Amino acid sequence: MQHSAPHFVAHLTLYSRSWCHLCEDMLAALRTCMARAGLPYTLDVVDVDADAALVARFDELVPVLFAGGQELCHYVLDEARLYAWLPARLGDGPAHGQACSSARPFDTAEVG
Repeated sequence: MQHSAPHFVAHLTLYSRSWCHLCEDMLAALRTCMARAGLPYTLDVVDVDADAALVARFDELVPVLFAGGQELCHYVLDEARLYAWLPARLGDGPAHGQACSSARPFDTAEVG
């Protein structure tokens, strides 16, 4: 009987707000990076302005990306931290420096 490794799905949370160009930029870069890595993922985009506790915690830091309960980055996507968080079995991901080099701001193509 063959046993297969469990299927990895990255679960990410982006704390964001409406009318935030940095939030839109990080979302686009994140989608591009995950597509290039060829990984399945879920992404919860949470509007911090809908919850006073989230405003108190993240107000001037948005956008903030969390994965596995830990903050990976804020303001701009930190590709190195994102790829470091991914399981070792996935390798190093795209070569450093070219992972998201073609990311276009405000790219709204859905992946995942």
